[in-house]
Amino acid sequence: MTADYTEPEPSDSLKAFGAAFKTFRKHAGYTQESLAPKVRYSPSFLGSVEQGRRFPPKLLIDRAEAELEAFGVLRAMARHLSRNPGLASWFRQWAGLEGLAISLDTYECRLIPGLLQTEAYARTLFENQVPMLSDEQVEAQLAARQERQRLLWERPNTAFSFVLDEHLFLRRTGGVNVTRNLIEHVIALSALRNVEIQLMPLVREVHAGWGGPLRLLETPENQWFGYCDGQESGQFISDPKVISVLQMRYAKLRSQALTPEDSVGLLERLRGAL
Repeated sequence: MTADYTEPEPSDSLKAFGAAFKTFRKHAGYTQESLAPKVRYSPSFLGSVEQGRRFPPKLLIDRAEAELEAFGVLRAMARHLSRNPGLASWFRQWAGLEGLAISLDTYECRLIPGLLQTEAYARTLFENQVPMLSDEQVEAQLAARQERQRLLWERPNTAFSFVLDEHLFLRRTGGVNVTRNLIEHVIALSALRNVEIQLMPLVREVHAGWGGPLRLLETPENQWFGYCDGQESGQFISDPKVISVLQMRYAKLRSQALTPEDSVGLLERLRGAL
């Protein structure tokens, strides 16, 4: 399973930070819409921070401190923030950047990436995790997953690229109905102008993804970061030399995979075969 979830933790500190942020914003006479260009984050992102649903990035905190004259209160509170419910500690830094990225590239060969999953598919993963999760933990994981998926619609200027192995759909995770709905969901997402989905065909004698899944993103400051996850840990990558290697591999993967149009055609054939 992907490493963007683990046992949920309390988010009281995030809610408290969000409430303080909202108080300072209102005291300074700003709405979320009028503050957004000042701190260079979208109104929807600010709303998520104020509701305790998003981890505030350091750049946002620094800019808000200056703009709202918060007397260092926000910066002090940020030191005691706990992670979002349903997000693994090693994934927290990536998730924060993911919400700001101007481009996000994902290659996956184990399961459908979280951003593309249906609720039924995600529930199958969470309910069959080892060790078992409680019902409350499953619901927390689903909530965190669905919150992340809002990125596809909330960030229409972000370029999302996915390269997926064909066998992910042939496995029929969750059963035929879950798989059929998943395929229809992925086809629908591929119609979004900011989303590009390519399939790596089942029969492909060589391709550049033998090293496993990888993710790359570019920040508004044109910095690149990478992320690779494992069984119980994740690797956040900022070394430019390693990023360069991952970029070369991802570029090669895109050239070896089916075109977006041919990928939709293959998905339609897979759906028809169910």
